[in-house]
Amino acid sequence: MGNLIKVLTRDIDHNAAHFFLDFENAQPTESEKEIYNQVNVVLKDAEGILEDLQSYRGAGHEIREAIQHPADEKLQEKAWGAVVPLVGKLKKFYEFSQRLEAALRGLLGALTSTPYSPTQHLEREQALAKQFAEILHFTLRFDELKMTNPAIQNDFSYYRRTLSRMRINNVPAEGENEVNNELANRMSLFYAEATPMLKTLSDATTKFVSENKNLPIENTTDCLSTMASVCRVMLETPEYRSRFTNEETVSFCLRVMVGVIILYDHVHPVGAFAKTSKIDMKGCIKVLKDQPPSSVEGLLNALRYTTKHLNDETTSKQIKSMLQ
Repeated sequence: MGNLIKVLTRDIDHNAAHFFLDFENAQPTESEKEIYNQVNVVLKDAEGILEDLQSYRGAGHEIREAIQHPADEKLQEKAWGAVVPLVGKLKKFYEFSQRLEAALRGLLGALTSTPYSPTQHLEREQALAKQFAEILHFTLRFDELKMTNPAIQNDFSYYRRTLSRMRINNVPAEGENEVNNELANRMSLFYAEATPMLKTLSDATTKFVSENKNLPIENTTDCLSTMASVCRVMLETPEYRSRFTNEETVSFCLRVMVGVIILYDHVHPVGAFAKTSKIDMKGCIKVLKDQPPSSVEGLLNALRYTTKHLNDETTSKQIKSMLQ
């Protein structure tokens, strides 16, 4: 293990030697199993959530018909009947974001605890590092799908407007049990975000840091910057890239790298783009730009529009121009 730590330290000092995180095959050790099993219960539902979101078609046609013919009761019932099950899906997505937040906080607790350094944690607990990476990978995939589906907000807005009208008219609302007013308010805030899952994770990471005042903030930010460095190195080094047995691992690493950069930028006082940042932003952006443009445009947009410090005066003109 000591050699790997030396290797990573040398890499961060811009030497040629590197460190490999096994995102494909890492298995939990005995000491990881408790947290690993808790997080695994959440992650096993992630793919189903993405499939449901990918197949989400919305009730745009029924809603338009109902709005254009307000006196036609059958069209009103048809639109309501189409929207209620969709809102059930949106509720499920939102509730999953809460479960994911709890899982992330558990992982952060394990990967930043004393006496080990973040680098030692990532080496000793590769299965937990892999789960952390899987949460970020899911988050960016979810947000990419949500950003390209305007039906989600349209459906939810129609649901809330109709529910409000039904209350005023004392009409019993089938489906009201699904989403009460307080939950609807929270869901509204969630879906109003361009990247709701990323916002959830950013807020959770910031909250984790503020609630653990006895833990130096560097324990968390160094964990994030180390993961960004490892992903960049694995992607830009042919020797490591050739070790990937699954072609999906490249896009997995790219998403994870962008995810940890965004979290770092939200949690670190000066962010990821400042000269003092422990993340080699030029190197990371170059790795992204070396991929086929269609496969990374969403990730570049995530850096452009969901980071906190990109437009600060402390960000170099070169980095800003690389992201234009």
